[in-house]
Amino acid sequence: MTRPYSDSDRAQAGEMSVGELIGNISDDLSRLFRQEVELAKAEVKQEATKAGKAAGMLGGAGFAAYLAVVLLSFALVFALANVMDAGWAALIVAVIWAVIGAVLYTVGRKQLATVDPMPRRTVDTIKEDAQWLKNPTG
Repeated sequence: MTRPYSDSDRAQAGEMSVGELIGNISDDLSRLFRQEVELAKAEVKQEATKAGKAAGMLGGAGFAAYLAVVLLSFALVFALANVMDAGWAALIVAVIWAVIGAVLYTVGRKQLATVDPMPRRTVDTIKEDAQWLKNPTG
């Protein structure tokens, strides 16, 4: 096991004043905080890159699904046009899609109403930390 400080460091620390020691601790904490922030930035950037690639692929999949739905809708119109007028067939397919759209809108709106944009647990934790910093002993 290696020691973090050599004997000369300890001897020098014995000669340092309390103010210098506190200053050194403050500098070390500041440097540590900056390094942690840089590490967090690097991690977030790496994850954002992965998320961007995944979002691009999902976007492509969504576009392909959209094209499939459009072409299947045309196929349904043409199939119905074999047994009725083409205008009525197109109207029937449009009404089906209107109903699907209304259902999706209603379900999505209900789910959106349950979304809480405030990170409540994080806010509570920050409040607790602030309270502790004001009164660390009690």
